[in-house]
Amino acid sequence: MPERIFNFAAGPATLPYSVLEQAAKDIVNFNDKGIGLIEMSHRSKEFVAVADRTEALLRELMGIPANYKVLFLQGGASTQFFMVPMNLLGPDQKATYLNTGTWSKKAIKEARLFGQVEVAWSSEEQNFTRVPKDDEYTVAADSQYLYFVTNNTIYGTQYPAMPNKDALLIADMSSDILSRPVDVSRFGLIFAGAQKNMGPAGVTVVIIREDLLDRVPAQVPTMLKYKTHAEKDSMFNTPPCFSLYCVGLVLQWLKDLGGVAAIERLNRDKAALLYQAMDSTDFYRGHADKDSRSLMNVTFNLPTPELEAQFVREATAAGLDGLKGHRSVGGCRASIYNAFPREGVERLVAFMAEFAKKNG
Repeated sequence: MPERIFNFAAGPATLPYSVLEQAAKDIVNFNDKGIGLIEMSHRSKEFVAVADRTEALLRELMGIPANYKVLFLQGGASTQFFMVPMNLLGPDQKATYLNTGTWSKKAIKEARLFGQVEVAWSSEEQNFTRVPKDDEYTVAADSQYLYFVTNNTIYGTQYPAMPNKDALLIADMSSDILSRPVDVSRFGLIFAGAQKNMGPAGVTVVIIREDLLDRVPAQVPTMLKYKTHAEKDSMFNTPPCFSLYCVGLVLQWLKDLGGVAAIERLNRDKAALLYQAMDSTDFYRGHADKDSRSLMNVTFNLPTPELEAQFVREATAAGLDGLKGHRSVGGCRASIYNAFPREGVERLVAFMAEFAKKNG
């Protein structure tokens, strides 16, 4: 393997090197067919087999029940902010949202275009340092669904367990899907952009319970109906072929690694190593409350903005890239998704100790 930097960026994120190697070959000549993957018809038997295999792997790894459809869509997770209420919320109906950061705020704004939105809980006044516990909010009986973001990339918070409420759960899992086991049967709909844990940017996975497909209002445009894509197995129009194919490669890599339970153990180990280093000194200060800390995105501050800028600059020079925090929060952020190697976390921990020693 050639010398590579460690990519701590929030996304697009690190992919397994074996996936990059295979994809590079298949772009030029897929399965020795004399044609590149990105040139093939999406309706060819070869590509249909790719799509079928990708869906089968996702169903296997996540334990997706038979009465759920798996869709491979375009438009990024941000398109789902309005597709969810457009399909599932009428103008005289109510939905409940939990506001834990930037992405939930954007989803709330979109949902208000289609129906009534009740924000049952928000940590905005605390600068989104934590997620709620079940006893901190209620969901109205007439609410159509409860919407939440499982992991907040910008603020470094994550639900340690999914909400236990008598409500239809809708979850944006863009930044932690496949990082830990999830009981899909508890959800009405799950969506996730691929570019953090599943593959390159360009494809968004939607997992939707079949009975919800018929809730869509008649006036919703054809391309924005989940039912349109479910009925055509995501082939109503040309799907994001290359991204979909790469997701299949990543899913096979994950299966070979031992599946979701195995990657959860690795993720917890990586995060524990980094949080322990952060907590061992007053030089670094975590943004998220300890019981809301993310396994995917570790956010922290240094004593001054000047030191933070120096930290990022020197880390980049040392091959530790993408550590600058989001512009809305500042500070530093280390994103350590599924494919991010433990070696990179070890290198960062060593760098943090040395930097604190020199500048503390």
